[in-house]
Amino acid sequence: QVQLLESGGGLVQAGGSLRLSCAASGRTFSNYYAMGWFRQAPGKGREFVATISGSGGRTDYEDSVKGRFTISKDNTKNTFYLQMNTLKPEDTAVYYCAVARQWSRVLTTRDARDYDYWGQGTQVTVSS
Repeated sequence: QVQLLESGGGLVQAGGSLRLSCAASGRTFSNYYAMGWFRQAPGKGREFVATISGSGGRTDYEDSVKGRFTISKDNTKNTFYLQMNTLKPEDTAVYYCAVARQWSRVLTTRDARDYDYWGQGTQVTVSS
């Protein structure tokens, strides 16, 4: 059974940083799996944040986080990350990691419907 476990969330002041981790267990994801981060703020729908291709060579970010967030992966640990810098109160949300089967190692996807596996979410709260 595949499980994705997020960690690293918490409370931070505006301008601060957090690093989220998503550790996969139950299987080793090959390079034909894209990985992504989504978030859901109170009263809002789930939105795309960042994604990385299976090869790790291609990334894509939602406009509001470009230049502040960085997605990365470590295949040796079956883990991927979201480094979040210069956090803003509007970044407050539950953050979810997810993994999507792809037919190419260079593909990424922003569409939540493409993702096959999801973590349980971790709360990130940014105070002003």
